[in-house]
Amino acid sequence: MKIERFRAYMSRDKDRPRLLVAIDTDQGITGWGECYNHGPDKALPPLLDYLFTFIKGHDPRRIEFLILYLLQQTRFPPGALGLAAISAIDHCLWDISAKVLGVPVYMLLGGNARDRVRVYAGVYTAPDPAAARDQLDALNAKWGLTAFKLSPFRVDLHAHRWGEVVRTSAEYFRKLRETVRADYEIAFDAHAKIFEPKQAIQLGNALAPYDPLFFEEPIRPENIEAMGEVNRETACTVATGESLYSRFEFLRLLTVKGADIIQPDICVVGGLLEMRKIAAIAEAHYVTVAPHNPMGPLATAVNLHFSASQPNFRILEYRLPDGASYVRDPYLPKDGYLNLRPDRPGWGVEIDEEVLKQDGYIHWERKVPFRPDGSSAYV
Repeated sequence: MKIERFRAYMSRDKDRPRLLVAIDTDQGITGWGECYNHGPDKALPPLLDYLFTFIKGHDPRRIEFLILYLLQQTRFPPGALGLAAISAIDHCLWDISAKVLGVPVYMLLGGNARDRVRVYAGVYTAPDPAAARDQLDALNAKWGLTAFKLSPFRVDLHAHRWGEVVRTSAEYFRKLRETVRADYEIAFDAHAKIFEPKQAIQLGNALAPYDPLFFEEPIRPENIEAMGEVNRETACTVATGESLYSRFEFLRLLTVKGADIIQPDICVVGGLLEMRKIAAIAEAHYVTVAPHNPMGPLATAVNLHFSASQPNFRILEYRLPDGASYVRDPYLPKDGYLNLRPDRPGWGVEIDEEVLKQDGYIHWERKVPFRPDGSSAYV
């Protein structure tokens, strides 16, 4: 079996762009993958086209060999674009390998360690606890979800005294816990907006008495050693890692005890192969994995197979695929979990190529905040 052809499709999921990749073999088997593509989106197709020249004609089942070969072709460690492209290629190779054998991908990973995968949903639009309760209850009634993630900030953190930011955030979380069902688990995402570690510690400790599922991305990701300080001084569970690349950066994070939960992105770190290596290092440090997954339903399928097979998996971020019609049969929650599809080979989903041919690309950009003095702040 040989890799014969490569295709890339720009599509959309509501207001977000999505980039899907297909690799075809000379035996008529196609594998599918998804890039992390929140900028710069249009730089990825030519990069993918370039990387494909190195793997064309090879056996797609030699995943370890091919991914290492692509990494070596970059000469220096690749960054966001290179690893996003390699991630999608990796997904395709796993999909092909499993389809050849007629089994789900998780069966190539030692089989499923669990029968279903728990998920949580992000809820960022509720301005008060009562409105948040209504949104959480609606998600629970329809999908059985009991885990959610919100933003802790109630006031503009750049325009108000920091003590007021901490006070209003803690007061909101206290009222939220008193308002929603006791069995709901709620995580808080700081979105890496805080630059000073001491401020992140203050906020985390103010939230801690109200039992957050985890406090996510408390500070910027560049200074990994500073995360060690934040985690040591914060009383609640700390999660981070969505902006880190490869097992080597995660090893640094874990060595300084910078997180209780790591959040690698399977569309960022280089794919499923690298994700497994990262998770193995975390397991040796008694750290669990809650994959970062803000992407589309294909990325969710890839994450599902990783999560099903990984013993130190904690919970999976989940985005409802309401606007992503290119996957005909997305994984949908039941009782707060995604069920496996043992009778479906590969990722277990069917791609609608006719939808992808429509080129539904939509431009998306981050809303960069500005401080009162006119300087740009972090997102």
